[in-house]
Amino acid sequence: MKILALNWNDLKNPYAGGAEVQLEEMLRRMVQYGHEVTLFCSGFRGCAKEEVVEGIRIIRRGFRYNFNLVAPFGLRPLVANEKFDIMVEDINKIPFYTPLYLDIKTLVLIPHLFATTVFYETNFLLGSYVYLAEQPLVRMYKGCDFQCPSKSTRDELIERGVPADKVTIVNNGIDENFFVYDPAVPKYDRPTVLYLGRIKKYKSVQHLIEAFARVREKLNDAQLMIVGAGGYTDNLKRQASSLGLTDCVEFPGFVSAENKLERLRRSHVAVLPSLKEGWGLTNIEANAVGTTVIAANTPGLRDSVRDGETGFLFEYGNIDELTNRLMRVLTNEEQRKQLEKNGRVWADNFSWDKSAKHFEQELLRLTEGQE
Repeated sequence: MKILALNWNDLKNPYAGGAEVQLEEMLRRMVQYGHEVTLFCSGFRGCAKEEVVEGIRIIRRGFRYNFNLVAPFGLRPLVANEKFDIMVEDINKIPFYTPLYLDIKTLVLIPHLFATTVFYETNFLLGSYVYLAEQPLVRMYKGCDFQCPSKSTRDELIERGVPADKVTIVNNGIDENFFVYDPAVPKYDRPTVLYLGRIKKYKSVQHLIEAFARVREKLNDAQLMIVGAGGYTDNLKRQASSLGLTDCVEFPGFVSAENKLERLRRSHVAVLPSLKEGWGLTNIEANAVGTTVIAANTPGLRDSVRDGETGFLFEYGNIDELTNRLMRVLTNEEQRKQLEKNGRVWADNFSWDKSAKHFEQELLRLTEGQE
């Protein structure tokens, strides 16, 4: 197949995140399977306008804040001049509404839908822009096939009016050669709680800090590591300081992959308290290396955790329940080790190779019979 992919960013972009990881893990494998892949995305300061990365031809136009306006002027001649079999459009935040100006078979990837969640993260004006831009999505992409990483997102798409037979689930994978359990690596000497991810308000790390303060009243040697970067970091630092937690809450910022792996392996529990996600990749990565997880019972996250088996879910925003879950993991070693064992078995179900094969099958199905 000759595949055209459309996404806001590529992995070299400083604003790249989980959606870019998921897409490019798929695209790299499409190249390995013998397909031709072009990725059209936004530019960034100092970037090459065009280059080939791991077999993927990358074309960059415009910048982060105008790419949806610039995209039609680059896509129309590209599609007209090159005989692509299919386009994969990754809708992350604001849709491109390509059916309005392109005539090409399209698979629409939806990492997750923002809906009203966007108002929790940003101001009313910008939130309204993103919210309103997302509303016509189903109508504008009528007839297209959709793909998403979780049952939660699939259910939401069907609720919005996408026919059930037009939505498939392809779970995110993990790098099974990197996220490997090593029984020789010990847990930290102190009871350790880990948050790993972007530092955004809707990620709700503030709930974790509040619960951790209660944990410290009973486990005065416990420590919390908040690993990642983002615009809400200073708020969290002020919160930790006001609760007297400065000496036991670490904010290392962005860390290397090797440092991330060590922290995941050695922590007693990893926590994702987010309001909404497309999946819950860190949950699976943590399980794979032998660490149990606690996550909010919210869309996406509830799909990546088997409550009571691979970790625990808690009612979003319920600090008492989160505190209780933390204490259960940190004080009951026998139960924690059973959760870790179950989690490793669960994580074996997920790899990028498995996901890519499913992705390829869907693309081949959609392109069958095309001239």
